[in-house]
Amino acid sequence: MFLTQFFIKSMRDLSIKKLYYSISEVSKITDIEQYVLRYWETEFEQLNPQKNRAGNRIYTNKDIRLLLYIKELLREKKYTIEGAKKILEDYEQDKKPAIEIKEKKSHPETDILVEVDKSNPSVKEDLEEIKDFLKHLLTKL
Repeated sequence: MFLTQFFIKSMRDLSIKKLYYSISEVSKITDIEQYVLRYWETEFEQLNPQKNRAGNRIYTNKDIRLLLYIKELLREKKYTIEGAKKILEDYEQDKKPAIEIKEKKSHPETDILVEVDKSNPSVKEDLEEIKDFLKHLLTKL
C-alpha cells in the first residue's frame, strides 16, 4: 500500500513541469544514484547540465530525457559505456543540419526581435519548453 501511495505522490510531483531540477530531484525521477549522474557527466559529453550561481547542477527536461535514454542503453539493452557513446554520437550526427541557418523572427506581442540559431537544436528545444511552460502559466492566471 505504501509503495502505491509513493508512486501516486511521485506522479503528482511530475505533473508540475519545471524548467530546472536539482540533482536530488533528477535522482528520484530517474531512479539513478547521484554519484552515477555525476560519473555519467564525465563519460558522455552530450550530458552537460548547467550550474547555478552556487555551483549546483541544474537539469532541464532535455537532460532528464537524455539520462533516461542512457540508462536504457546501459541497464536495459546492456550496452557498454563505449557502445552507448557511439550510439549517442551517431544520433547527434544525424540531427545536425548540413548548413548553419540563422533567421530573425519578430514577435509583435512583445515587440522583441529574437535571433534563432537553427543549427543548435537544443536551444530551440529549450525555448519551446519555456514557451510551453509560459503558456501553461498563463492558463493558471
